[in-house]
Amino acid sequence: MSSASAGAIETAGAADWYRHERVGDGVTHVFEQHIYPFYRCNIWHVQGREYDLLVDSGLGVVNLLAQLPWLRAERILALASHAHFDHIGGHHLFSRRACHALEAATLAAPTARETLADRYATLSMFSKLPPGGFRSEDYHVQAAPATQLLEHGDVIDLGDRQFEILHVPGHSPGSIALWETRTGVLFSGDCVYDGPLVDDAHHSDIRRYLESLRALRELPVTVVHGGHFPSFGRERFKALIDTYCAAKCAPSA
Repeated sequence: MSSASAGAIETAGAADWYRHERVGDGVTHVFEQHIYPFYRCNIWHVQGREYDLLVDSGLGVVNLLAQLPWLRAERILALASHAHFDHIGGHHLFSRRACHALEAATLAAPTARETLADRYATLSMFSKLPPGGFRSEDYHVQAAPATQLLEHGDVIDLGDRQFEILHVPGHSPGSIALWETRTGVLFSGDCVYDGPLVDDAHHSDIRRYLESLRALRELPVTVVHGGHFPSFGRERFKALIDTYCAAKCAPSA
């Protein structure tokens, strides 16, 4: 977009960039309120007895820790549900970082292509621009090499809460979800959320996406906290999966 187009968009202040709300079960939803919902990553903070978990970290255009000082970096494991730009922009702020092994190379050396910034990181994301404005050609995700590599079946133990890592490839090769058996809470990343699912990136795989969704559908979830859009319950969870699978498996006209 031209600078004239950019000038037509109001600029937000740093203090106005993030909002947060507690959603129960020790979970706080953090989000960048001036990014449109399709592009806006949900950032999930889970309080634990021994340390806290941060699932994804947003775009990274405004310092998350500076604006939300209650996020104590020394207590946090920053986990990437996958390594797309809108989910890992703030990971460099944390000393402890986790992702699936298949996403580690991108987290360590993020490129516009592998993070999908070349496709989606444009002015059209914003209802208001971040402080200092935004230029696609200047935006880049800072390297944040993982300090912990995750595989399917691993457990993140916060002391009083345990989340099982589920490898759910399809959206990206190393996409993961987090499942807490005790509460039925699922952090689903971009595998499933209540909006249009992206399965046409250069590293997406629809066959594996279908396998991942069918496996997730068997979980007795109570609430799903997705990578985008509002959270939802079990019936909506099953309906979203069934609708996607039916559409992808329908015979061609």
